[in-house]
Amino acid sequence: MVRACHAQPTLAVTAFSTALAVGGGRRWGSISVAGAVLAGQLAVGWSNDYLDRDRDRLVGRTDKPLVAGEVSAKAVRNGAVGAALACVPLSLLSGRRAAAVHAVAVGAALAYNAGLKGTVYSVAPYAVAFGALPAFVSLGGRSPRRPPATAMLAAALMGSGAHFVNTLADLDDDAVAGIRGLPHRLGATRSLLAGAGLLGAATAIVAGAGSRPLGRNGTAMTAVAATSVAGVVVATLAGRRRAAWSMSLGTAALTVALYLSRSSELIRSR
Repeated sequence: MVRACHAQPTLAVTAFSTALAVGGGRRWGSISVAGAVLAGQLAVGWSNDYLDRDRDRLVGRTDKPLVAGEVSAKAVRNGAVGAALACVPLSLLSGRRAAAVHAVAVGAALAYNAGLKGTVYSVAPYAVAFGALPAFVSLGGRSPRRPPATAMLAAALMGSGAHFVNTLADLDDDAVAGIRGLPHRLGATRSLLAGAGLLGAATAIVAGAGSRPLGRNGTAMTAVAATSVAGVVVATLAGRRRAAWSMSLGTAALTVALYLSRSSELIRSR
């Protein structure tokens, strides 16, 4: 079940959201943010593997627990439904407005699993879901506020970039299964450029936000993030597309850390 939930992105997105909540002054409310985001990510991850089980068998994806027979389809389906149901009260702990925003984020991700992944609009759910997360965090405090536009834009760009990079490893298998999302239509080279460019743009937006200079630490984090983006390109060209995906998550982590380091740009919830 852990492997079927797509543990790496599930834990990464939960950690990023929790870090934003802590940095935004949510205090103990950060726990409810972590629980809600984790539940949403589990619902998305499990439903993805459940809905894709036949296509994964077609292309011989024995690394998938459902294909390998390590877990039953019923267990994964029930896990997805249970996580989705748990996400509702956990999100409501942050208030109705925040819960509504999180519902949009999770709903977009589920819509991707349900069919949008095979259309030209496949990147849209990523942009919507990730772009909404900063709003979920900042709208849930005792003094709900909208997040900075730079936070939502950077998050949307990070999510969109991750979509292109993540899809690179599965382009061939997806072609056999008949999936034709935007990355498949663009091809490997243009998808790589789009993914790296969007990740880099997210970092650049955060680095340029506000009137204060970056400072030594901010400059260092920006440089490391840029190096990580370059690593995504190098790893992909070297045929290590799974490693490129891991590096894209590392780039996102550095961008979140850079944002948190620029305290004047944070929305402080009380």
